[in-house]
Amino acid sequence: MTMTLRTAQERDATTLLALENRCFDSDQLGLRSFRRLISSSTAQVWCLFEGTELVGYILVLTRKNSGWWRIYSIAVAPEQRGKGYARMLVTHVIAQANLAKAEGIRLEVKVTNKSAIALYQALGFEVQDILPGYYADGQDGYRMQRSQSVALD
Repeated sequence: MTMTLRTAQERDATTLLALENRCFDSDQLGLRSFRRLISSSTAQVWCLFEGTELVGYILVLTRKNSGWWRIYSIAVAPEQRGKGYARMLVTHVIAQANLAKAEGIRLEVKVTNKSAIALYQALGFEVQDILPGYYADGQDGYRMQRSQSVALD
């Protein structure tokens, strides 16, 4: 199958919503949010396709007065996990942040999401803070960040 990574378009909003609902039990984005974010100048949504199937996405928020990017959400279809797609998405964001001369990238992740934490650490992210009760289901989170001065292996 051919892998394609491209910027999300308005027509992708319903497919993104379907993937969101399959991947998350809480803290989900809605259709209106996806549509708004796709057209926003301070958000970037990239879609990863295997053939014509959406297998993952990553959503990044930026601010005009900040050199830091924020990975707001990343999702990979449950049946597609373990294939390196999340790594591909995060690596793409790191490359895009480098092109934009961003200072670094921040994100939040559930403390129980061990595979995501291991991926982020392998890509140079470090835990900066613990966020008690951060998620809607009451779980704690970590705030992690990666300076763009960190080289990828």
